[in-house]
Amino acid sequence: MARTPNIRRTLIRTGKKAAAPARAGRKPGAPRNAKASEASPYHHGDLHDALLRAAERVLERDGLGGLTLRAVAREAGVSHAAPTHHFGDLTGLVSELAAIGFRQFNVAMAAAGAIDAPPLMRALARAKAYVAYAQAHPGMYGLMFRTERLDMTRPSLHEAATASFNGLAGAVGVSLQQQASDEALSLEHAAAIARAWSLVHGFTTLLLDGRLNDILKRLPKGNTVETLLDAMLRSTVTRPPGP
Repeated sequence: MARTPNIRRTLIRTGKKAAAPARAGRKPGAPRNAKASEASPYHHGDLHDALLRAAERVLERDGLGGLTLRAVAREAGVSHAAPTHHFGDLTGLVSELAAIGFRQFNVAMAAAGAIDAPPLMRALARAKAYVAYAQAHPGMYGLMFRTERLDMTRPSLHEAATASFNGLAGAVGVSLQQQASDEALSLEHAAAIARAWSLVHGFTTLLLDGRLNDILKRLPKGNTVETLLDAMLRSTVTRPPGP
């Protein structure tokens, strides 16, 4: 029987080196970081926005406690120094993220209140949009009202948060037949804003914390969170005095 030649011995005699076996799962000649490059969530020049998108994913998945500069960099697939370069520190990052949340929040409520309906129905629609946004983005909603973690002097956040309050004041003012002022509110208008905000924000907080589950389970069949909110608001909303 013919002996199989010893390839290694033959190569040593001829002075050639044996080719290293190709790694499983990687084609010869393919860059080692090809997979990471394909998974990169941003294009060059868009890193600022990519970091904010990554931060929102971390926030919604891991909560505020898991939102760190390192976690955001890891999520975005960039160096640990990148978030610091763009936002300075964690306060800067979460403040810019909260500004995005307020802008999204404002758009949702404005769209809900733009329906062709009486003032009461528009107010109810805005309240439902308020709760719906919080349900869809619980992490972002929680961050928006954690003022101890935010720098409210940052222009983007200050502008977005002020627009949110003005939208609420304007909606309540319509039901009172009053115009909101940038500097002063009547006592009646201020009380109505605080009452409406307390009702909807309190309801939303209880809902997100799971504290309304027992009430919801005891409701007659066919009722939902929305019907409960609607009934609550209709029983407490202040209607404008008649002529």
